[in-house]
Amino acid sequence: MLSDELRRKKSRCPAVFTIVVIAAVAAGLYFLFAERVPGRVVLEADFEKGMIEYLPADPYAGLILSDRLLVRDVVETLERASEDDRVKGLVARMGNARMTPALVQELRDAVTAFRQAGKPAIAYAESFGEAGPGNLSYYLASAFDEVYLQPSGAVGLTGFISGRSFFRGTLDKLGIVPRLDGRKEYKSYRYVFTERRYLPPHKEAVMHVLDIRFGQMTRGIAETRGLSEEEVRALVDNGPFIGQDAVDAKLVDGLAYRDEVYEKMKVKTEEKAEFMKLAEYRRRSGGPHEKGTTVALIYGVGGIQRGKSGYNPATGDFVMGSDTITSAFRKAVEDEDVRAILFRIDSPGGSVVASDAIWRETINAKKAGKPVIVSMGSTAASGGYYVAMAADKIVAQPGTITGSIGVIGGKIVTTGFWNKLGVSWDEVHIGKNADAWTFRKDFTPEQRARFGKWLDRIYEDFTAKVGQGRNMPMEEVEKIAKGRIWTGEDAKRLGLVDDLGGFPAALRLARQAAGIPEDEDVRLKVYPEKKSLLKRLSELKLVAAEEEAENGLVRYLEDLQPLAKAVESLGPSARSDVLRMQEFE
Repeated sequence: MLSDELRRKKSRCPAVFTIVVIAAVAAGLYFLFAERVPGRVVLEADFEKGMIEYLPADPYAGLILSDRLLVRDVVETLERASEDDRVKGLVARMGNARMTPALVQELRDAVTAFRQAGKPAIAYAESFGEAGPGNLSYYLASAFDEVYLQPSGAVGLTGFISGRSFFRGTLDKLGIVPRLDGRKEYKSYRYVFTERRYLPPHKEAVMHVLDIRFGQMTRGIAETRGLSEEEVRALVDNGPFIGQDAVDAKLVDGLAYRDEVYEKMKVKTEEKAEFMKLAEYRRRSGGPHEKGTTVALIYGVGGIQRGKSGYNPATGDFVMGSDTITSAFRKAVEDEDVRAILFRIDSPGGSVVASDAIWRETINAKKAGKPVIVSMGSTAASGGYYVAMAADKIVAQPGTITGSIGVIGGKIVTTGFWNKLGVSWDEVHIGKNADAWTFRKDFTPEQRARFGKWLDRIYEDFTAKVGQGRNMPMEEVEKIAKGRIWTGEDAKRLGLVDDLGGFPAALRLARQAAGIPEDEDVRLKVYPEKKSLLKRLSELKLVAAEEEAENGLVRYLEDLQPLAKAVESLGPSARSDVLRMQEFE
């Protein structure tokens, strides 16, 4: 006879089994009765909220960013729609969303490809910048066949400006001394704390980037609006343009409200067509790269740190964690089905050692016969370039910010500030340099000399790896390094990247590197893999042991803990971390 304890444990098995069966049946019914794409549809896109590169497996990101469009989703959905006879056109709302030039160029490329399939695309806006600039939102809209503006709106085409705060004056008043150094003169982030205004190298680099990006925008607008580049530059100097002025300047095709724009699209499609959100169309039709020969896709987004990738809800910043990225590379290498790795980077840099760990895995992947292709997003600079430089091929948008091959570091000495508050400090230590990194003391001459050698070593290692990865003589590397930022257009000319473009260009190079025929379907498999509901349920293993059931419950509770901590942090116990300087800008 079975004991009461054993009978009690066995009785739990059917419950777990039932959950799995219900989930499987529900999934089957969904695919059987899933909504289909109607015979005639016009896609609707709303670019008012902007876009993000990816949605990390993070509860904070899931809560805050779930309604944001993903760059890859938009690009791939327009690619699929351009080949779908059911899709008759595209209508998109523009606005004041903050977009980078590189992101705008990625979307312009996708819209252009859609139009080349013979399908109309109309953009409209209540205003391209309301009481402010609207340069980039209009730059995006200009890629469409027709552009319409609400009668009360304006086209804020006024040119670019770049400015930043300098805190040296504030630090002087507080008695705080920034002990920061870098390699070399163009490595400018330290100047925010050490200077009161732009230094010549800093100003030169920023002005150059503005000039290049401005030229890209004016050329793009000129080409699509049937104007000369000189005419567009003259228009910028006379902007903004309100209402009918924008029509007279040939910047928009007419003044119209949203409902009038939709009527125009209905006329263009001739027969009745249903309007469908871009995300809904993707959900129903799927993406173009969901089956076929496998290419791994790894996202490296945000400041680079040791540990796991994630999202900071307080700042809205993403984190590229070296543990997450290196593990993703190893898993992709171990997967026999993976033929190549597409590494999508959008990062301003971060930790030296974390960047170096990721760099090493790109080397290992290549040694294992898995070509690595990098696709740069808005930014892949400093540590963001470090993790890219060993790739077989690198692709960037013309407006991508990259380069910044250099290093900064140091500490903030706060002794004067504490003296002003009447706070005194004392200490004991063992070791001549135990106090080297304390914020209460300045470097000794010996410590500062050693710190300088440390910066030299990192810079020399960085530039040597650039030369190795890009097959470039060191004298050429030195000319374009020195911590200077470049646009993707510059980087192509200087040999830091191989091609200009976005996801499609990078995937084309991945095909070539892996020997995948052009007519063969490619599946983009994201690493690290996200666990499906069925996979999470399967982790319970359907065994009849109470301990296993309890362990499964613990795993789910652990998943909920970060969310609970986030709620707790909103209370009076919330604190702010002290300022920490990253090694890479």
